[in-house]
Amino acid sequence: MDRRKFVNQACILCLGGSMIPIVLSGCQATHYVKGIMGLNGIDVLKSEFTFIKKNKIATRPLIIVQHEKLEFPIYLYRFSENEFSALWMKCTHQGNELQASGDHLHCPAHGSEFTNKGVMSQGPAEFNLRSFPVSISGDKIMIDLRTP
Repeated sequence: MDRRKFVNQACILCLGGSMIPIVLSGCQATHYVKGIMGLNGIDVLKSEFTFIKKNKIATRPLIIVQHEKLEFPIYLYRFSENEFSALWMKCTHQGNELQASGDHLHCPAHGSEFTNKGVMSQGPAEFNLRSFPVSISGDKIMIDLRTP
């Protein structure tokens, strides 16, 4: 590689690399929560969906609920103050753990995608995700883990 081409590529890499923090600062990290295991399911505080951003209260659209007794985490998506969707983060294709990507779930193994309501939107998976009933009691969100 000649000197001119090297300098040109190095400048492009430096400029491109300096943009990464700016691009990533607009992305909000996924919020993971350890749920409280109960007799019939797992509980999460509603306050887990709120956070302070620029001195104002903001709301997360989703949280990932984890617990050592769960084989896979639960994707808890907030549609409104009292409407939530709780989904098992296990791909219905071959059982791989899904990744949350905003309002949808993605399987890194084979590319299946699911909506925030668990509906399969792209294969190779053929079935929707397992969903759990959600109820609200005061400041708690209760995810019923009993088998239907």
